[in-house]
Amino acid sequence: MKRFILSSAPNAEGMVHLYDKDYHYLVRVRRLHEGSLFPAILPDGGEVQVRVLSTVDNILIGECCTSTEGKVIPRAQGIDLPPIALFQGLPKAGKMDTIVRQAAEGGISVVVPFETEYSTGKVSGNASEKLKRWQRIVREARQQSGSSIETEVRAPCTVADLLAYWDELKKTYQRPTAILLHQEPIEQGSFHGYIGNDPDFTVLAVGPEGGFSPSEVLLFVAAGFKPLCMGTTILRVETAALYAAAALRIILLERASWIRKE
Repeated sequence: MKRFILSSAPNAEGMVHLYDKDYHYLVRVRRLHEGSLFPAILPDGGEVQVRVLSTVDNILIGECCTSTEGKVIPRAQGIDLPPIALFQGLPKAGKMDTIVRQAAEGGISVVVPFETEYSTGKVSGNASEKLKRWQRIVREARQQSGSSIETEVRAPCTVADLLAYWDELKKTYQRPTAILLHQEPIEQGSFHGYIGNDPDFTVLAVGPEGGFSPSEVLLFVAAGFKPLCMGTTILRVETAALYAAAALRIILLERASWIRKE
């Protein structure tokens, strides 16, 4: 279900005031009017229903409530999955936009674009503008899909910076697991085997067109990444990211049904 993402919390009276692009989206695109109700996500992840009180003077004034009690709806309850991060080698122009959108719709927690030896996209040049665009894409994708996961897109970085970030994650989490997607069967590993230790944070590293260079593979493996080949089919870079993320998420969702009982 579509849910609007509120950039700021309601005031003490439970009221929100929405302007500019937010007003245009809700009033001009969604065709909401006085009396309409729409679901929204608060900055802290909680969920509310917003009743439109007014749309005059290009300002939408809304009241956060439930349909009966006039109170904030508690945070949605669901299956508690460990965060999933996508480390994505910078692909050709435009493809990263698609990957970011699919990651946000698929509940990925963190997306980290990085430059590899085979990347056609580069870290330098309008990096801040790219980041703003990707953040806008995330917001639009979450509103369309209804994802309650606040997907973070980090600024493009180098392989060295990426592995330094991975070192930070290893210190933060108790059982982090990192998987390196590769077109060759470097090891006879599997998704089920790699995440059988019940990870509390999982990373997927996907290369750009052409994959990873041999020297980069050595760096990732030395840093603790587990190589994984997902069959003999050669996937487009944007398809590989979606394919791997979807497979991992389903396996984590159904973990209770497949994990070996001692």
